[in-house]
Amino acid sequence: MSRAGIQVIIYGQRNRDDIAGVLREVAEIGFAGAEVGNLFRQEGNEEAVKALFAETGLALCGCHAGFGEFEDTSRLEENIAFVKALGGRYLMCSGVGDRKRGLAAYRDASRVFNAVGRRCADQGVHFCYHNHAWEFEDREGDTCGMDVLAAETDPAVVKYCLDVYWIYHGQEDPVRFIQANQERAVYFHFKDGVRGDDGRAQFRELGRGAVDLKAAYDAAVALNPEWIVYEQDRTDRTPTESVRESREYLRHLGV
Repeated sequence: MSRAGIQVIIYGQRNRDDIAGVLREVAEIGFAGAEVGNLFRQEGNEEAVKALFAETGLALCGCHAGFGEFEDTSRLEENIAFVKALGGRYLMCSGVGDRKRGLAAYRDASRVFNAVGRRCADQGVHFCYHNHAWEFEDREGDTCGMDVLAAETDPAVVKYCLDVYWIYHGQEDPVRFIQANQERAVYFHFKDGVRGDDGRAQFRELGRGAVDLKAAYDAAVALNPEWIVYEQDRTDRTPTESVRESREYLRHLGV
């Protein structure tokens, strides 16, 4: 059965100033796991970080890093070591480098991802690409960035962290996309919001936006993922209020 995790981005600067307080809070609210950056590097004290996860009972559901950390072999090895040290299994990447280069950036990134994916697999870690809307919006004719990634990366070692809101924002159907990518869809970000009249993303608590989360959830859990991870990039309320409301919504869905 899938467990509920949280990507702690919603806490903003507090993630850097008081990660211990953040993790204690999300555990109290009822999340089983937290997705974070490399806290060994951030905190400079590996044993204290391990003790914090042990104290809270949280699992490391995933570690998230930008594209540059996957081009840098030493950073990649540090992130793999962090995931393994905390008993995690998922390492996420956002972005493909300089998107001003068009789909050439996706083609070059695909070669990086294949090498990274093989290295992660050798270490028992799943490498996952985290989509935003831009992979659907960056186009050359009928081909979008996501098409390039799908065609030029090895599905055996390059998996997907599918963000259902960004799929919607990219004007794709989350259910269709999940079902079309069952071989790669191993990790899910559940996010909600609307697409503003100006085309910008407006993030909201789960159940308050335009994404059909129930349908997306049914499609996701049919693949038996280990984690369903709540993510909300920003909030106009306090993070605590948003996190509590979204945790209740996940319980309503069944996780």
